[in-house]
Amino acid sequence: MKTMRLDKIVGVIPALLTCFDEHQAFDEKRQRQLVRFLLSQKVDGLYLTGSTGETFLMDGQERQKVVEVVADEVGGKIPLMVHVGDIGTKKSIELAKHAYQAGSAAISSVPPFYWKFSSDEIVRYYAELSESVPIPMIVYNVALAATVDFSTIKRLAALPQVEGIKYTASTHHEILRIKEEIGSSFKVYSGSDEMALSGLSYGSDGLIGSFYNVIPELFTGLYAAYGRGDWAEAKRLQTQADAIIFAVLKHPMHASMKRMLSWIGLDGGFVRSPFSSLGSAEEAALKSELAAIKAHYGIEGVQVLENL
Repeated sequence: MKTMRLDKIVGVIPALLTCFDEHQAFDEKRQRQLVRFLLSQKVDGLYLTGSTGETFLMDGQERQKVVEVVADEVGGKIPLMVHVGDIGTKKSIELAKHAYQAGSAAISSVPPFYWKFSSDEIVRYYAELSESVPIPMIVYNVALAATVDFSTIKRLAALPQVEGIKYTASTHHEILRIKEEIGSSFKVYSGSDEMALSGLSYGSDGLIGSFYNVIPELFTGLYAAYGRGDWAEAKRLQTQADAIIFAVLKHPMHASMKRMLSWIGLDGGFVRSPFSSLGSAEEAALKSELAAIKAHYGIEGVQVLENL
C-alpha cells in the first residue's frame, strides 16, 4: 500500500476560472480578486488551469503565469492542484515541473487526447509525467478529453505517484468500485457539480467543480451538512445549486459565471475565443431566471443572488 499524501486535500475545491481582459490577455489583477473572494469563502483548495480555466486556449507560458499569480496570492493558505495536461508528454512534463517549483501540492492531467491512444500509451504517459516531479498525480477522468475505463484506472493506481482521480462522470457506481477494489486511501474527487451529493454518498473524498467559483456558499454548506450526517440539508442545498446550474447552462457557461461575479463587485473579465460572450439581453434573461429560482426556493446567503 502506497503512503498517501493527499489526506489533507479534501473538501470543496473550485476549478478556478482564468480571468482575461477585453483583449483576451491574462489579467493578473482580476485573477487575484477572484482568488481573494474564494479564500474569504473558506474553500479547501483550488484546482488551476483545467477545463473551467480555459487551459487549452492558453499557451504554456500563460498557464505558468496563472499558476505563479495564484500561488503568490494564496500564499500557502490552501493547497493547489495544477492541471498540467496537454497532448504531448514533453509539454505536460514542463508544466508539471513548473507547478512543483511554484508550490503546487499536486498535479493533475487529462489523458492524452485527439488521437485514439491505447491503454498502454495512456499508462506510459501518466508514468512518465508522474515520475517527473515528487508530488502526487491526480488522474483527470472527463468525457471532454477522454474517459479511461476501469481496468486502466486500476493500472494507473498501481503507479507510485498516482494517488487519486478527479472523476467527472455520472457513473458514480464506479467511485464505489474504485474505493472497494483499489483501496480507500486512493483519493476520489467528484467533478460533477450537479451530482456533488451523489459523489459524496458513493465515497468521494472531495468536490472539484466549476460553479464553486460563483456559488461556493451552497457547496461548502452541502459538504458540511453531509459531514455531520444532515442528509436533508445537504439535499436541499444540492437542489438549489442544481436549479442555478441548469439556468446558467442555458447560456454560455464561462461567460455567464464571469458576469455573475460582477454582480458582487468582482470583475471576472472576459472569455477567450472561440467561447461566446454574454450579451446584455442574455444577462437580463439570466438574472430574471435566477431571481425566480431565488424566490421559489427561498435561497439566502448566496452573494451572487443578493442584488438581482
